[in-house]
Amino acid sequence: MASEPICDLSQLDFSKPLFDLDEIRRFNPQRFEMEQLSAIIHVDQTQHMIVGYKNVTEEEFWCRGHMPGFPLMPGVVQCESAAQLGGFYARRYDLIGGDYLGFGGMDAVRFRKPIFPNCRLDLVAKVTRVMVRKLAQFNFQGFVNGELMFEGQMLGVTVNRQEG
Repeated sequence: MASEPICDLSQLDFSKPLFDLDEIRRFNPQRFEMEQLSAIIHVDQTQHMIVGYKNVTEEEFWCRGHMPGFPLMPGVVQCESAAQLGGFYARRYDLIGGDYLGFGGMDAVRFRKPIFPNCRLDLVAKVTRVMVRKLAQFNFQGFVNGELMFEGQMLGVTVNRQEG
């Protein structure tokens, strides 16, 4: 059974982004085919919640090879989209410090329905736990046309340049 939505997306205006791709790039290091966010449309710092979206097009790097003739957005790319949303929030609002926010783990991930090109994937992330200078835990959900497509929990961990 699917979880309740983290927030009511129907109450948000997707036509007026708070942060566009250029602003996202100021905080997220991913570039080229690894950029999995198009815009951020809502931030609620009191609830530690963020909403953004990814325009999924036929030009995605995975379309050609992930089931040719029937391209499905890979689950790992769905999770990466949600991670980039949580990462933007953690970096923009300096939740845990560090140079980057890296994957620390994922739990309770469920893929509810397939995601195909030519849609807008709406993403929601909400912070559930913070350990300063160590980690941030998020619940996340992805929707297309108001339908829950995937959900789960992730850990973002502090990564510093000298560790790489």
